[in-house]
Amino acid sequence: ALAEEPGHIQVRSFQGNFLVVVRALAYLLTLGREGIPEAAQNAVLNANYLKKRLEKVLDIPYAARLCAHEFVASAPQGTRALDIAKALLDRGFHAPTIYFPLIVHECIMAEPTETESKETLDSFVQALEEIMLVAKSNPQALLDAPVTLPARRMDETAAARNMILTEDMA
Repeated sequence: ALAEEPGHIQVRSFQGNFLVVVRALAYLLTLGREGIPEAAQNAVLNANYLKKRLEKVLDIPYAARLCAHEFVASAPQGTRALDIAKALLDRGFHAPTIYFPLIVHECIMAEPTETESKETLDSFVQALEEIMLVAKSNPQALLDAPVTLPARRMDETAAARNMILTEDMA
């Protein structure tokens, strides 16, 4: 019935999770016409600020370019993106996307949102600086991360080779 009424669209299963669509719509309506460009500008500002702050911490191959809302970096020589991501979890940060996109070696893609404060971004930089110091002084500690979470480091290779599916995927 909704599809027949003017101004209504019908959400079908191939268009994704309905609640995600509702959440996105609510966010857009909350921001309003003026707030959407401001949110986008804040995301770009946060990404460029973070990229500049991390130039001496991570290898940033495209540092000279302005970035949009995200940028890619490489884990410094002798460290792995996976280990850095796990160590960030120990410090209370959501791990960034790693190993994607495949344009840099040991890729770490930082994508700070428009709602991150300068204090949060600075704390993230400080955590990465500490992680890089640990990587040089005690590499095994980085390999053991995470150590503060209920679940420790998983064996990703074994998990990929011996998947245990809880749902019938047939």
